[in-house]
Amino acid sequence: MQGGGVLKPKRRHDPLKEPERFREALSDWFETHGRDYPWRRTRDPYAILVSEVMLQQTQIATVLGRGFYDRFLERFPNTAALAEADDDSLLKAWEGLGYYRRARMLREAARAVEGEHGGEFPEDYGAILALPGVGRYTAGAVSSFAFDRPAPIVDGNIARVLSRLMDFREPIDGTAGQRQLWSWAEDLLDDRSPRVHNSALMELGQTFCRPGVPDCLGCPVAAYCNCAEPADLPLKAKRVKLTDVDEHVVFAVRKGEILLRKLEGGRRSGMWRLPEREERGDLLHRRKYGITRYRVTMHVHAAAADTAAEEGEQWHDIGAVTELVMPPSDRAALAALMDETEEIA
Repeated sequence: MQGGGVLKPKRRHDPLKEPERFREALSDWFETHGRDYPWRRTRDPYAILVSEVMLQQTQIATVLGRGFYDRFLERFPNTAALAEADDDSLLKAWEGLGYYRRARMLREAARAVEGEHGGEFPEDYGAILALPGVGRYTAGAVSSFAFDRPAPIVDGNIARVLSRLMDFREPIDGTAGQRQLWSWAEDLLDDRSPRVHNSALMELGQTFCRPGVPDCLGCPVAAYCNCAEPADLPLKAKRVKLTDVDEHVVFAVRKGEILLRKLEGGRRSGMWRLPEREERGDLLHRRKYGITRYRVTMHVHAAAADTAAEEGEQWHDIGAVTELVMPPSDRAALAALMDETEEIA
């Protein structure tokens, strides 16, 4: 039948009335077709926690394709190593993933494991949930994936699957919507194999029940899906309007050195940026980037000839800039300017 432009089989079963059949159909498909991710090859709760934190607001292709996951675990292979990390090494290992607060909270969780649990990662769901920066989803993911303990999880993929499965026509990003999704996730949870069940639900949302137009004909649980127009779901509340912001920074170089400012406070604390100045020369480069609720246009100007370091600023050898932690916007702008500058005075 047609539904919202999607060719979709008619529902023949109710997953809430026939949960065992639903779980079996889902797990049978996953056991054969589940993707091979490195965090699925381990039962190390720390490695799984690292993957879950990295995958918050970051695509799997980015985390794997650019080697972030493997490099981070090579640099910090366990909670003891991460707990001792200073800001510079931590942020450098996380550079390119963005949302740097995630890295700091991950370190705080590692310190709690070391300081409060004697270096042994807790197996109890409540103890995992009590770790700094760990919310309901992450605690459930670590509990089920590392220890195979029954804990429901709802991420963006599972929220989409459940909203379509149940033909849920309320915003999923509100309190009521989240409460309902978590309730359904708990009702459908396979207590005997939560690791497989939760992994399968997530993978279903990544593959067949993908954003936009899903592949309902190939879906292994299409017979349990109640919605007629899956492409219209899930529903979300109106997005917050982005605010346009202009920022003006300078490209100040002298004798093979560049002037940078170290950020203090906020989500990018400890990172180095091009410095802002009221007095500035010609426009050299323009770049747009987004951060939280802002759409920023960064204007990079030539620096005045007498530009000197102010408080919080420092001259750095240009050849060593790659070793510094910088926001992606500044690093990209700097790379473009260096390519355009044949000789730096």
